[in-house]
Amino acid sequence: MNSYTPDKIHNCVLLSHYGAGKTSLAEAMLLDAGNIKRLGNVKDGSSVSDYDPVEIERQMSVNLSLVPLEWGDCKVNIIDTPGYADFIGEVKSGLRVSDGGVLVVRASSGVEVGTERMWQCAEEEGIPLLIFVNKMDKDDADFFRVLGQIQQELGAKCLPVQLPVISQRKLQGIIDLVTMKGHFSSSNEEGEVPSDVREEAESLREKLVELAVESDDDLLSRYLEGEELNEEEVSRAIKKAVCAGTLVPVLAGSAFSDSGVGLLLAAICSYLPSAGEGGDIAAWGDDGSREELKAEQDGTLASIVFKTNADPYVGKLSYLRVYSGTLASNSQVWNANRKDTERIGQLFIARGKSQEPVPLLGAGDIGAVARLNISGTGDTLCAPDHHLMLDGIDFPSPNLNMAIQPKTKADLDKLGTILPRMCEEDPSIKVGRDPDTREMIISGVGENHLEVAREKMQRKFGLAVDLLTPKVPYKETIGAPCNAEYKHKKQSGGHGQYGHVLLKLEPLPRGTGFEFCNKIVGGTVPKNYIPAVEKGINEVKQEGVLTASPVVDVRVTLYDGSFHPVDSSEIAFKIAAAQALKQGLSQGQPVLLEPVMELTVTIPESFTGDVVGDLNTKRGRVLKMTPEAGKNVIQALVPYAEVLRYTIDLKSMTQGRGSFVMKSSHYDEAPAHITQKVVENRAKQEEK
Repeated sequence: MNSYTPDKIHNCVLLSHYGAGKTSLAEAMLLDAGNIKRLGNVKDGSSVSDYDPVEIERQMSVNLSLVPLEWGDCKVNIIDTPGYADFIGEVKSGLRVSDGGVLVVRASSGVEVGTERMWQCAEEEGIPLLIFVNKMDKDDADFFRVLGQIQQELGAKCLPVQLPVISQRKLQGIIDLVTMKGHFSSSNEEGEVPSDVREEAESLREKLVELAVESDDDLLSRYLEGEELNEEEVSRAIKKAVCAGTLVPVLAGSAFSDSGVGLLLAAICSYLPSAGEGGDIAAWGDDGSREELKAEQDGTLASIVFKTNADPYVGKLSYLRVYSGTLASNSQVWNANRKDTERIGQLFIARGKSQEPVPLLGAGDIGAVARLNISGTGDTLCAPDHHLMLDGIDFPSPNLNMAIQPKTKADLDKLGTILPRMCEEDPSIKVGRDPDTREMIISGVGENHLEVAREKMQRKFGLAVDLLTPKVPYKETIGAPCNAEYKHKKQSGGHGQYGHVLLKLEPLPRGTGFEFCNKIVGGTVPKNYIPAVEKGINEVKQEGVLTASPVVDVRVTLYDGSFHPVDSSEIAFKIAAAQALKQGLSQGQPVLLEPVMELTVTIPESFTGDVVGDLNTKRGRVLKMTPEAGKNVIQALVPYAEVLRYTIDLKSMTQGRGSFVMKSSHYDEAPAHITQKVVENRAKQEEK
C-alpha cells in the first residue's frame, strides 16, 4: 500500500444498530476498491472483518476490526465496530481514533435503539457523520419513511445528498443531488436524472444547498443574491457544514448488491475531514502543561494504542494511531503512561486478520505492531526526548457481575495468568476477588459481553469456567448489648489448658466497623495473653452465627477473666475468646446486614412509570427524579441482592434505551423475611 500524507488519510468508523449491515458494507467497500475479488458473507464466515471464531459462530461482530483501502488519491482506514450494545467498549475505541464516521441505518427498520445510542456516542466525541441508509434493495425498504424518522429522532440537520430511484419496488439507481446525475445499477454508468423524479430531486437539492451555504458567509451572500453555485462550491460548502456539525448528509444504497457503495466512499473522501483537517491535537507534558500538536509527519511523535488483541500463538497485537510525527519499525519510543521505554518491532497495516509489513506509519495513519512489552490500550507512545501524553479512552463502566468458577484444578491454576490478558484485550472487563464472599468476580457491560469473554477464555487459552450469579456480600452485627463468658479448661496429664475470659458486646452505629477494647484491671488476664485473645476474636468475627458472614459494627470489650500459673497458654486464651464471642453473637440478637447500592438510572421519560414501579418491587427507595433533555434521571437506593441482574432488567423494560450507574452506598438491616430466606439457603448449601 502506498504512503499518504495526513490530508489524504481518512479514518472512518462504521456505526449502527446490530444487524444493519456494517460488516457487509465494509466488504462491499473492499470489493469496489479492488482489495477483494468477491463479496464475503457474514453468515458463512468469509467476510474480511469478522474473522474471530466467536464472530463467525455468532454471525455478528464482537471486536473492532480495521479495513484499510485506497480510493482515488486517498487512503481510507475503515474501522468496523460491533452494533450490539454489550460491546460498546469497542465502539469507544474506534471513535477515539476516527476523524469521521458513517452511521448505517437499515432501510426496513429505520432508526433503532442502537442507532440512537451510536449517534449519541459520536456526538459526545464530536465526530462528524454521514448516514447511509442500507439494504435499499429489500422489498419493504422505504427511503422517505426512514428519512422522516432520521430527521425526527436525530435532527432536521440530516438532509439527503442522494435520492434512490425505486421502480417496481426495486432499487434501480442513485441520484447524486450535488452533481444532479444518476448512477444506475443496470448500466453502472452515470446518466441523466429521470424526468419523473427530477422535480423532487431539484427540491431536495435546494434544501441541501440552503443549509450547506449557511456555514460559508461568501457562498451564503452569493446564494441569497440568486447566483448559481457550481458543483465544487456546493461540495465545499457541504464539507464545511459537516465538519462544523450543522449538516449530516444522508446517502442510500445496498451493501449486499453493491449499490451506492462507491458513491459512499467518494462522499467519505469529499465530505468528512481528513486526518490533517481534524484540528490541533491536545497533548500534555510531564509537568501537566498543554501542547497543541498538528498532524505533520515531521512533527514530534505522539501516538495512542487503541486496541489490543491477545493471541496465545502470535502474542499481543497492538493497534495504534499516529497523531503527529512518524513511527518507524525497529525503533524505541517512550510510553508516557508507564514512564518507561518501549521497543517497536515490525509495523503492519492490518486488514482483518491479514497483515502487510510497512517500514513506518506517518501522521494520521493507523497500523499495528506485535509483542509490545509494557504498553496497553489507551497508552501514549511518544518520542524518548519529548514526553507527551494524549487523552485516553473513556470505556464504559461494567454493570453486570458474575462469579467465575473454574471447572477443574488445572483451570484454577490458569486463572491468574489468563484473566489479566482478557482485561488487557478488553478494558471494559474488570476482574477482582470479593474479600467477603471470596469469589473471583468478572464484571462486564452485559450478559452477552461476559458470555463472549467466557468463550474466548475457552477457545484462545483453554480455560474452562462457569459464570454464576455472585453471592451477596452480607455482613452481620448484633441488635442488643450482652455479656459472654467462656472458660477453656482441659486436663489430660501433664500440663493442661486453661483460659478464662469475660466479654462485653455492644452494637455500634452503621459503618463504624469492628472494635476490640482491653479493660483488664489487676492482671486477671496477663498482658502477654491479650494478643491471643484479640487473635481469637478476629478469627471468629470473619464468620458470624447467621450466615458465616463478617461481623461489623460491634465493640467487644475484654473486661475480666482468670488464668492458671501453669496451664494457661496463648492457645488456651485464643480458644476461650473465640468461643466467648460465638456465644455473645448468638445471645446479642444477631442481625443480618445487606449491602445497599446507589442507583442512578437515565431513561426516556415514557419509561419512568415502569422503572419506578420496578424499583419499588425491588425494595428500592427513590430519592429524586430530575428531567434532563427529554429524559429522566432517577436516583434510588436499592438492596444489592435485588439488582444483581439489573442490566438485563433495565434493557428489557426500556427496549435498550436506559442506562444506569451503580455504586456502593451503605449496609442496612435486612427485613426478617429476607434474613430467614438467606439463612435457609445457607443451610441448604452447607448440607450439599
